[in-house]
This record gives sequence, structure tokens and C-alpha cells, in this order.
Amino acid sequence: MNIWELIDTTQIPGGHAEMTLHKKGDDFSICVKDGGELMNTRMHGSEESLAKLGCKKLEGKEGGRVLVGGLGMGFTLAATLHHVGPKALVEVAELVPAVEKWNREYFGPYANFPLNDFRSVVKIADVADVLRANPNSYDAILLDVDNGPTGMTQEKNSWLYWPEGLHVIAESLRTGGVLAVWSAYPDRAFHKRLVGMGFKVEEHRVGARTGGGGGRHTIWVAE
Repeated sequence: MNIWELIDTTQIPGGHAEMTLHKKGDDFSICVKDGGELMNTRMHGSEESLAKLGCKKLEGKEGGRVLVGGLGMGFTLAATLHHVGPKALVEVAELVPAVEKWNREYFGPYANFPLNDFRSVVKIADVADVLRANPNSYDAILLDVDNGPTGMTQEKNSWLYWPEGLHVIAESLRTGGVLAVWSAYPDRAFHKRLVGMGFKVEEHRVGARTGGGGGRHTIWVAE
């Protein structure tokens, strides 16, 4: 029986947690040390749904500017590139430098090498800093930096999902822009906060696996 092999360990900037990379057979897994699995190469259907739902208004258009919060294993980025036009710009804010390194060394074939697409740019930065520095800039913002609307890899990420952070996100969106947020679970209070901040909100339950199978994840689409 194959067992998970530890490939690499890295420190998460700004915190005390460690992130670990594991391999078993042809599969990879990223975990927070002592905190469970964050993602793996077997299940990425809901990440693809995040991109499809968040970029729906950009389909059929040549351009557009999208911010993806969290590189992960590259599946959200790859799906975003599929749904935007040839002149679009897709920026990825990734806090952990090793995650970009792992994508280039290990995950490229799984997501069809999205980092090689000329429309994609990776910024090694906190997504909150990128948002603050780019008012009225994005047609879509896709957030998949935690397991839900609360800080997991970084406690301070919780700020993103409360009124102050949602205000900064709204300021970063162009008129008619869309925020899409991925979560492993429903959160009625977060839905209410989005509505209270003036967003028009749709909540979707999607399959964890490509094709809609597996467990169910939640995606909020807020315009």
C-alpha cells in the first residue's frame, strides 16, 4: 500500500504555521501541519466552478482583469484562463513563495501549465495588500485563500470576510464587477454580511470533483 511521502515543508509568512507538500503515487497533497489537508490533485471540480461562476460576465469578451486570491495547485487559475478572452489579464496573489515553486516543479501537468500562459501573472503578496493597492481595477475577484470565510492559513485573513475587508474588495471592483468566494462549507452569517454590504448575492453548492461528484462545496457570487 502506498503511503504519503513528505516532499517539502515551508513556513507560512506572517504566522507560526507550517505548510507541507506530500506525494503518494501520482497524487500530491498540500496540508497545514497539524491542521489537515488544504487541497490535493484528485479533487478540483469546485475550484473550476469558482472560476466559471466568477468569470461568467467576461465570457465572450476579449479583455478583462481578474484577481485570483490563492494559487493553490493551479486549477482555479487554469479554469479562469479558460473562461476569459485572449487579451485578459489574470493576476494571482499568493502569500507563500514555495507554492509557486511547487506549481512549477510538480503541479504543472495536472492543470495544463497555467503559469506558462502569457495572460497570467503571479504576485508573491498578501491578497489584502494587492486589493488595497488596486482600487477600481478588477472585473472579477476570486478568493480561495482559506477553507471558508474565516482565516485558516492566516488568522488575519478573517478580515477579508468582514465589513472592512468587504468594503476594500468592493472598492477594488469595477462597476458591475463580481466577487466569488470558495468555501468548504455553508455560512449563513457571511451570506448576510455580503447582502448587508450592498452586494447582490447568489449561493451555489457544487461538487468537489470535476463533473460534480464528491462532497459539496459552497461558492458565493456577489455583484
